Amino acid sequence: MKPTDPAPRLRLRVTATAETLLRGGHPWLFANSIREQNRPGIRGELAVIYDRRDKFLAAGLYDPDSPIRVRILHAGKPVTLDEAWWRENLRRALDRRAGLFDAQTNGHRWINGESDGWPGVVLDRYAGVLVLKLYTAIWLPRLADLTRLIRETLQPERLVLRFSRNIEAAAREAGRLPEEANAAAESAPVVFLESGLRFEADVVRGQKTGFFLDQRENRRRVETWAGEADVLNAFSFSGGFSLYAARGGARSVTDLDISAHALAGARRNFGLNQDHPAVAACRHETIQTDVFAWLEQNAAPRFDLVILDPPSLAKREAERAGAIQAYAKLAAQGVKTLRPGGRLVAASCSAHVTADEFFEAVRSALRRSGRSWTELSTTGHPPDHPATFPEARYLKCVDVRV
Repeated sequence: MKPTDPAPRLRLRVTATAETLLRGGHPWLFANSIREQNRPGIRGELAVIYDRRDKFLAAGLYDPDSPIRVRILHAGKPVTLDEAWWRENLRRALDRRAGLFDAQTNGHRWINGESDGWPGVVLDRYAGVLVLKLYTAIWLPRLADLTRLIRETLQPERLVLRFSRNIEAAAREAGRLPEEANAAAESAPVVFLESGLRFEADVVRGQKTGFFLDQRENRRRVETWAGEADVLNAFSFSGGFSLYAARGGARSVTDLDISAHALAGARRNFGLNQDHPAVAACRHETIQTDVFAWLEQNAAPRFDLVILDPPSLAKREAERAGAIQAYAKLAAQGVKTLRPGGRLVAASCSAHVTADEFFEAVRSALRRSGRSWTELSTTGHPPDHPATFPEARYLKCVDVRV
């Protein structure tokens, strides 16, 4: 799988620090770590990296327009990155998911970027539909080969192609606009199963690839705690946590979100599962609101289970300090709405906020609340969303009884 690479091969030598990082498995080589380069490189071509002794160190895809100048495909002993290698690289990612899902769950992740050896690539499954989302322009020259490999290996009913905002302009300039997505734009959302519950995914316009698949295990845990509970799901999006809580026997579920579109999706998801007696019996309310303001105005203890799962509050490093303060504020507000013996579930998807920083923000808010509390568990990434290097570790969740 390669474009027409110019000759001679692009060769790089890097700083001693970069050598150490690459040998340790880090998948990014930054521009300021390159100390020698035999010629200018072009987007998506294969770059070979050598150490100070002129021995092979790693190989990856080059991007002249990104501070991440090379995204590593392979490090260690030299290999030939031919068609067989690419197929085996995909097979390794698929094999890591072997045995994780049964017929009751046909929505999950097949490829999770660098952590699966496919830098900047996400591949999600929703029943018979696959969504391929690219987060770096290095794949644009290789797009035809990439989509062919996925189709031949997984044989989806449909493959939808999506680009992150940062590469949409590059894709347009390269004439690589996603035909599959354009053709599917007017089609209905895809309905898939998660733990036997039906959900819809807007695979063309929805957040991420259409659904937040990474919270599956935390949703399952919430279901086991929800019996006879009045539940508040703040930042509910399309009601994933809410539907699990309803099936778990919740008396009522209140969804808060600023997006009317998201709340409409939550109501549709509840409608898809009315054949389940517990879901049908649960009182489901949706409220379009600013969650911070609503919590401030509704501080009385009226819920037994409160879920705080906001969107990323720190999309860049400069926002990290403010995000930590916001997480603490949310926890402080959420605790006020809990009845004695209630449970608080707080999550973060901000990669710029570490797990330790997030957990301490929640703990500090609880210490200041004046209420007694017990931390029951913390969780990270689910098995189909591996995170093998620090920058990939974004998801964390803590569960507290108050």
